[in-house]
Amino acid sequence: MGQKVHPHGFRLGYIYDWSSKWFADRNYTELLHEDLSIRAAIRDLFPEAGISRVEIERNANQVTVAIHTARPGVVIGRGGSRVDELRNKLETVIGRRVRVNINEIRMPEIEAPLVAKAVAEQLERRVSHRRAIKQAAARAMQRGAQGVKIRVSGRLGGSEMGRTEQERQGRVPLHTLRADVDYGTAEARTSLGRIGVKAWIYKGDIIFDRKTPAASKPEVTVAGEGAAESAAPVVQIAPEVAESAAPVVQTAPEAAESTAPVAQTAPEAAESAALAAQTAPETAKSAAPVVSPQSEGDDASA
Repeated sequence: MGQKVHPHGFRLGYIYDWSSKWFADRNYTELLHEDLSIRAAIRDLFPEAGISRVEIERNANQVTVAIHTARPGVVIGRGGSRVDELRNKLETVIGRRVRVNINEIRMPEIEAPLVAKAVAEQLERRVSHRRAIKQAAARAMQRGAQGVKIRVSGRLGGSEMGRTEQERQGRVPLHTLRADVDYGTAEARTSLGRIGVKAWIYKGDIIFDRKTPAASKPEVTVAGEGAAESAAPVVQIAPEVAESAAPVVQTAPEAAESTAPVAQTAPEAAESAALAAQTAPETAKSAAPVVSPQSEGDDASA
């Protein structure tokens, strides 16, 4: 009960990447302390530059340091003088060749480490803690954040007993792995003690687009081996259906042969019609005596 997980470490390897990229077998401790000294040197040299995070990558004989800052002009200096100063200092600290990259942060209002640091600076200037955290949360929501949670703990307002207060706007799904939840901490050094500041900023979900298989290859769409085996008989039935349909195609000549006798009876019908035509005069002659006696009888009676 009450155990909390770091939002960034909880999502490492899923939607976030490591801030230090290198591998070491035996001298792991030395390289780890070098990373800590690099970050401390950068933080001490540029306390007002608004540095959100520092990424370190090691190659064979070179160390690449990427600085994400809201004020790149402060880090670079005139003509890159401060960058050269930083590079010389880091090479002196670790004894290796160092390459420095400066990346600008477009919206510092939704960077959790910078938000926490801004609230801590206001607390050091004796600004009301409620006003500070409400304004910071409102600015983050205006810049596009979907949820903000800021918590301050310590002797708030100069009270004798320490307490915790927080401001929350929107939603911050800490248990959703695909949720992009930025997290940062800072400390306000006041005359009555230190006040801790924590900030969570939810920026939305990160969903990787997995390519779907082409529609021209239906066998690729099968999810697993068992599904592929169950789908295989459906494809094998197609030749059997073609064989069962073959006799239907072969009946066409038989139908033609069955219709042939009908066509051959046409001459016989013609011959019967000719015989009927030849018998027509005979029937006419046989009909003539029937008409003539009636006419003669009629004349005699007249």
